[in-house]
Amino acid sequence: MRPILTIFSVVLCSFSYSQPFLTPETLWKLKRISDPQLSADGNSALFNVRIFDVSTNKGNSDIYFFDRKSGNAKPLIASSGDESQARWMPDGKNVSFLKADSSGINQIFYASADGSNQQQLTFSTSDITNYSFASSGNIIWFTTDVKVDKSVQELYPDLPKSTGKIYDDLMMRHWNSWEDGSYSHLFIQSFENGKLSGNPKDIMPAERFDAPLQPHGGEEQIHWSRDGKFLAYTCKKLTGKEFAVSTNSDIYLFDVENSITTNISQGMNGYDVNPRFSPDGSRLMWLSMETPTYEADRNRIFVYDFKTKAKTEITAGFDYSVESAEWNADGKSIIFISGINATEQLWQIDLPASGPGRIRQITKDTGNHTAFTMAGSSKKTVIISSMMSISQPTELFEVNPVTGVSRQITFINQNILSQIQMGKVEKRMIKATDGKEILTWIIYPPGFDASKKYPALLYCQGGPQSTVSQFFSYRWNFQLMAANGYIVVAPNRRGLPSFGTEWNRQISGDWGGQCMKDYLSAIDAVSTEPYVNKDNLGCVGASFGGYSVFWLAGHHQKRFKTFIAHCGVFNLKSMYGSTEELWFPDFDLGGPYWKNTSNISYQKFSPNDYINNWDTPILVIHNEKDFRVPLGQGLEAFTAARVQNIPARFLYFPDEGHWVTKPQNSILWQRVFFDWLDKYLK
Repeated sequence: MRPILTIFSVVLCSFSYSQPFLTPETLWKLKRISDPQLSADGNSALFNVRIFDVSTNKGNSDIYFFDRKSGNAKPLIASSGDESQARWMPDGKNVSFLKADSSGINQIFYASADGSNQQQLTFSTSDITNYSFASSGNIIWFTTDVKVDKSVQELYPDLPKSTGKIYDDLMMRHWNSWEDGSYSHLFIQSFENGKLSGNPKDIMPAERFDAPLQPHGGEEQIHWSRDGKFLAYTCKKLTGKEFAVSTNSDIYLFDVENSITTNISQGMNGYDVNPRFSPDGSRLMWLSMETPTYEADRNRIFVYDFKTKAKTEITAGFDYSVESAEWNADGKSIIFISGINATEQLWQIDLPASGPGRIRQITKDTGNHTAFTMAGSSKKTVIISSMMSISQPTELFEVNPVTGVSRQITFINQNILSQIQMGKVEKRMIKATDGKEILTWIIYPPGFDASKKYPALLYCQGGPQSTVSQFFSYRWNFQLMAANGYIVVAPNRRGLPSFGTEWNRQISGDWGGQCMKDYLSAIDAVSTEPYVNKDNLGCVGASFGGYSVFWLAGHHQKRFKTFIAHCGVFNLKSMYGSTEELWFPDFDLGGPYWKNTSNISYQKFSPNDYINNWDTPILVIHNEKDFRVPLGQGLEAFTAARVQNIPARFLYFPDEGHWVTKPQNSILWQRVFFDWLDKYLK
């Protein structure tokens, strides 16, 4: 077996029992690492570190520098404001980054490689959100919002103080914000002698579309050819109802010299994202899903040959979903991230002259590789990856592309983690009712004593297609739950990725079916252990996990003593009429509830239909700005519980979306969460 070097097992075993346990306050002291960027020679790297101040309820991002020769990491560009998206400039002597100017508008700045001599490059009138220089060094792209639609005040100038908004079609709101008539557009501008020249050019003039895709798309969805003559970008050029019911985004190629835009992925009807030109510019690679209503479809790698005009899936036969991918320096292979067995690993695909490539798994860590950066020549490739685990927040690792060994190279949080005792994490395979095995993570309290009895929590994952992997969450943190004296049972039930396409698809149209049996199989199996107090079991989850909590509340047959649901789906019919991305219920629930009265999802799988079976205390948490699972879902559930005289509590955040992101809100969330559990399970 290949040796696997990882810090995670060390973290689990090296603590004495006198050390403190993890707390919500400690979580917000941890520095959050992201966005590694290797220099062209592979000798140094830039990365982002975000630090939070609970007292001010704010975070601040700084740019750090890592030197491979010395192994040292240090702040490079840091101030009281945010600095982010640090990139090596084409000359290799300077670094660029985003930072607010004196008026508070996000601009592109640059500095010497040692962080000195900072200069402002752009003077945009609105925030620049993403950018990149072409390798040729003579041109840059950036994105910023452009107002296209008229406001109410422009339509009715005699009503300047009106707060009303007028919409004529769907998608008037998305994720956590209302449509405001502005769209993220892609601009290009010449760059000469360290300065921008001429006027920036909007390559999407008057278009009512966003590039990158909103709300979560970024720089990864746009890419220059090396010579700066072509720009490939991701865009979903649909509006209204058509936008709401389809995932169909495409890859567009912009010819800089002729100002011509071509749809390269025309006829491919699912998500097409993240284009990448090959090093020699002869091919274009991107990620593609096949089904136009299935947001969790298998992500494939397609390659387009500019000479033959052929589009080829090179991952044919690979049963897992690709998360991100980059060309190797020689253009003969591609490195990518894909999940397998509830972890996220690095892989390599070697490209033949035609057809699918040969795929091998590079890393086999007990962790999640979340992003990577590469540099070097065709003879030697340097890979730096960001990786996390259930027991450790993200740090940077250098990965040997031949042996797959991952060596930790940053220790940004070591001073905090060295003082905290973590619980043991165990992988257990549990038999499902249909004979298949469920990979389940069991997290034990620090200082676990098998001669004692502990309350246990069944953790229900969201998505519904989102792996219970080796993630380190700042809210649903398994080690924090364990530190509060709970054994955590976290099963990868039916419908979760990294176990093949069939396993992943089994959730769609069957929300109340096999996946719920999987949950009960997992908690029942662990409850047989002598150290589990099966009379003190709780069930918790968010989003689809919240749906799972509501569903199990009506079907658990006295297993659980309490439930906690965050932003969960309660009523499938009202959910369909109030959510925004309709492609999701169209695929996962089988379409509108009024079109097929025999639809099993609406007839048998809506938790509100089983409210008469509820008999257990429940904490319901929901947020005002959650438009994916709107606030009414939580209100309906809480009202139903109280009308039935079931002990219940409602925790509401008016300024949060689907997640809880503000430090003090998060700490309040954790305090209410554990107060509720302790009241009923201890």
